[in-house]
Amino acid sequence: MQSAKSATPVRTPDSSQKPNEGQTLSTWQAAILGFQHLLAMYSGDVLVPLLIGGALHFNAIQMAYLISADIFMCGIATLLQLKRTRLTGIALPVVLGCAVQAVTPLTAIGKSYGIGTMYGAIIGAGIFVFLSAGWFSKIKHLFPPVVTGSLITIIGFTLIPVGFQDLGGGDVTAKDFGDLKFLAVGFLTIAIILGLNAFAKGFLKSLAILLGILLGTVVASWLGMVSLSPVAQASWFHLPQFFYFGTPKFEWSSILTMILVSLTTMVESTGVFFALGEITGRKIEEADLKRGYRAEGIAVILGGLFNTFPYSTFSENVGVVQLSGIKTRKPIYFSAAFLLLLGLLPKVGALATVIPAPVLGGAMIVMFGMVGVQGIRMLQQVDFKDNNNLLVSAISIGLGLGVTVYPQIFQDLPQAIQIVVNNGVVIGSFSAVVLNVIFNLRPNRLPHPAQAQVNSDAQPKHH
Repeated sequence: MQSAKSATPVRTPDSSQKPNEGQTLSTWQAAILGFQHLLAMYSGDVLVPLLIGGALHFNAIQMAYLISADIFMCGIATLLQLKRTRLTGIALPVVLGCAVQAVTPLTAIGKSYGIGTMYGAIIGAGIFVFLSAGWFSKIKHLFPPVVTGSLITIIGFTLIPVGFQDLGGGDVTAKDFGDLKFLAVGFLTIAIILGLNAFAKGFLKSLAILLGILLGTVVASWLGMVSLSPVAQASWFHLPQFFYFGTPKFEWSSILTMILVSLTTMVESTGVFFALGEITGRKIEEADLKRGYRAEGIAVILGGLFNTFPYSTFSENVGVVQLSGIKTRKPIYFSAAFLLLLGLLPKVGALATVIPAPVLGGAMIVMFGMVGVQGIRMLQQVDFKDNNNLLVSAISIGLGLGVTVYPQIFQDLPQAIQIVVNNGVVIGSFSAVVLNVIFNLRPNRLPHPAQAQVNSDAQPKHH
């Protein structure tokens, strides 16, 4: 980290500046760092088509298209967000991928109404995100540090159980879940990442996650945990096509369902934007949020047109940026290029799918923990002498973690409502916004006694 930071000029946060573009990286350094970002999010991208394609009984040829087209569209979506234009692009070091919260509703729509309706709902939701970007960005004042800090803490800590699930082998119902060899490989990956951060210097230190994943995979292969059959079965070249599975059909309840899902991803993306703004030293303005939401809306529409999925900003990459200390967008451009290449060459892309779940789990625990602690760092700006802020943060983080551990608590609610409240990030962020309005933004709020005394002491005394 230190070598990258030493190359970064001191700047005053300004939304018009490019974040940390002063960091000097050679082309090959940026390419390797981009590959690190790719590996951090690749499993999540592959997981969504595997789950939805499997649930809808896609055959091997259809699955091959679905995975390769999805990876290609992740590259397109990332480029839309990286490059700032007059209408689109947050211009932060972000990588976009499949919104995992869309798996259950998309599967239900596909089974009930057909694949065409599923993609029609995705397109409808993308249009909603694009058109609603303006008014959604105007609620920036509802995200002060007590809200954004709580939201980022929730995002990081609610994802840690996913890392632990992978650490144990991925399938909690399997007989070998938690097998000692899984735990050994996963904790070895963590140890490699920590060791490199403790003892390595300069560029080598910034590659801690990548080297941890690669070395962990090598050790896992010695233990017989790596299979190259996905590479052998994949084709060499596949070009994404419009309406590969059929033309979209539009059904109102399906579109409404996916709009609810899109609102949850917009909330999560908002938290990621503010977290990256904090890390890179850039103030996020209303115009930035508007361009970010529009870019995601276009990405969702393209996902429907190419018969893939809705896309949103991945939280994982916040941890990569924080841990590597490399905050320029240059590596992310390489990551997007790699995604495009892997989407066109399924056989090459399949190489990344051979990384064992315990290895990814170990890396995820480190990355998600870093995201959570970044949220805690943001909360350090908050005055917790006032119990109002303490309650906003405590209740919101508690609800977010509680729903993550026991989402079935809302199983008796209607399906449309479950889509929203079963997501710990959404319920936690909704709580933070509402409680902050109630405690801190309502008209004629009486000040906290301690603050009232401060105000009293500050008044000029007349004799």
